[in-house]
Amino acid sequence: MMEAIFLSAGIPDPKRGPEYAATADTVAIAAAVSSLVHVVLGRRRLVWGGHPAITPIVWAMAEELGVEYGQWVNLYQSNLWEDEFPEDNKRFRNVTYVEAVGVDVDKSVEAMRQRMLTEHEFSAAVFIGGMKGIVDEYELFNKLHPDAAVVPVVSTGGAAIEVGRISAIKDPDLEKDLDYVSLFHRHLDISVREQRYADPALQPDAVEERYWKRHALSAHNEV
Repeated sequence: MMEAIFLSAGIPDPKRGPEYAATADTVAIAAAVSSLVHVVLGRRRLVWGGHPAITPIVWAMAEELGVEYGQWVNLYQSNLWEDEFPEDNKRFRNVTYVEAVGVDVDKSVEAMRQRMLTEHEFSAAVFIGGMKGIVDEYELFNKLHPDAAVVPVVSTGGAAIEVGRISAIKDPDLEKDLDYVSLFHRHLDISVREQRYADPALQPDAVEERYWKRHALSAHNEV
């Protein structure tokens, strides 16, 4: 099974989470999400729970990369919010709708997260901005995938700061480096030499076999 990258991200609502909104940098959050998609798509599967402010950012970047994003992303949503799903959901063509637990918000969200985090093998999780739900997802992810890498992008503010604190990950670049493309290449161990594949079925199992060949790069540069 292909190892996936889990994205936990959100833009804090000042009314529902003023303490998180106070530190959040919405420009940095959008830039980090876009950069993550740029680094990952066509190279690793990306899994996330739909957030109305994040899904459109993922969609916009996915459109630019020219791969079959429906094959590379898995979006999860609880049917509890069926009437509020963004139009972007339909575009991904790979959305898992998890049955709500009555009208109980907490139990419905927990059911979605349990399914989302148990249906895939993960090599890493990235935490960007967000509110308390980001912390809850970190705790569940860490419990289910203790050996996976954890990347709290502290510079985006919000709950990512708290994840950085409780995970005890002290890498200074997560707090200061705003070159998110470079940062994700390093922390997710994805080489810039890795090719993108239109379909996961075309991707070789061995990472070294995915690298651009020197002669192919030369030919590309001559065009």
